[in-house]
Amino acid sequence: MIVTGRLVVLVLCGAVPVLLRPEATTVWLWALVCLVVAGFDALLAGSTRSLHLERLASPQVRLGDPSSTTLLASNTGSRPFRGWLRDAWQPSAGATDNRHRLAVPAGERRALRTPLLPTRRGDRQADRVTVRRLGPLGVAGRQRSSVVGGHVRALPPFHSRRLLPSRLAQLRQLDGRSAVRTRGQGTEFDSLRDYVDGDDVRSIDWRATARRRSTVVRTWQPEKDRHIVLVLDTSRTSAGRVGDTPRLDAAMDAALLLAALASRAGDRVDLIAGDRRVHRKVVGSSRTSLLSDLVTAMAPLEPALLEADWRLLTSEVTRLSRHRGLVVLLTPLEPSAIEESLLPPLGVLAQRHRVVLASVSDPALTRLRTGGGDAASVYDAAAAERTIALRQRTAAALGQLGVEVLDADPEHLPAALADHYLLLKSRGLL
Repeated sequence: MIVTGRLVVLVLCGAVPVLLRPEATTVWLWALVCLVVAGFDALLAGSTRSLHLERLASPQVRLGDPSSTTLLASNTGSRPFRGWLRDAWQPSAGATDNRHRLAVPAGERRALRTPLLPTRRGDRQADRVTVRRLGPLGVAGRQRSSVVGGHVRALPPFHSRRLLPSRLAQLRQLDGRSAVRTRGQGTEFDSLRDYVDGDDVRSIDWRATARRRSTVVRTWQPEKDRHIVLVLDTSRTSAGRVGDTPRLDAAMDAALLLAALASRAGDRVDLIAGDRRVHRKVVGSSRTSLLSDLVTAMAPLEPALLEADWRLLTSEVTRLSRHRGLVVLLTPLEPSAIEESLLPPLGVLAQRHRVVLASVSDPALTRLRTGGGDAASVYDAAAAERTIALRQRTAAALGQLGVEVLDADPEHLPAALADHYLLLKSRGLL
């Protein structure tokens, strides 16, 4: 049973008889009257269980875009149902106007829509739905809370998609659709031309030479259907925030831009996301469904307070890609974590594939490094200097293994990774 402000008013009205007859009996009698009125009003309110609730599935939405959820309230009783309903959600779901006035005739159904604006990526869960039904006097009533399952999935926002048109224009130039075709030491046949001094004799096309009666060689271009494996680290190091962005979300943004660019280039892109175990894998997606599959797989990922098992992750890469390809490790350049767990299996991986490590750096280190003045600023600058030196030492160790390191802040990392991919394409290294 619940009571409303009208019961308080009723109790205060008892001041009149108490003033007229200031005795303890008067107080107890008025209190009894209030309890009886509240009890009968709650009894006459009717059961809240006559209202059956069902939630419709909410569509996926990109983080920052509005969405909504719909509850279907069916009155299975013989009396009209009048009352209130509150549809509660996680705070990060951004539920607004979630209190609804109910007026459902017997045997009918009403749809109640609650606007949502998620503020965090992932599955935002519904909480309890509370139904309140008041008696005819509005003094008391009945209330019931129940769980009506539901969620809305907020997909990664993919802010870096604004960079895609300019990188696609560069890609068209490399492919010869807009400018000159770029040739490299690939295995995909391009054209025939006359032999000149210095050409590899193994490239001579003897059949064409016989037809033309002059020496002709084949020219080659880099393969267009190379394999790219994105390895997304979801361990404890990805939980740190740079500004207002988690490192994991910034790495996702860079991965999506590279995947969109590589799929347009005809390359095959796969994703592995994990830490001590593999949480998500996207393998064999078509060009048209790749981005959709990636954002759907990335959306529920959350950092785990665990160390990454890089032996497991690199073995998954080897299982996916038998031939030489491009492996992009999206993990923070944290010296302790890399030296303890990543360096040992990375040497073998770098021998089989071209490996790039893309790390989200914190621009606050640069600001602290140039600080000065009071003693606290000097200590901050010294700590920042030491952290940067350790990161540079780790990057140098990775370079000795043949791993290329890209270390940039969340705003510039997607562009740096996409430009490096185009550079590899232009040089015939991919």
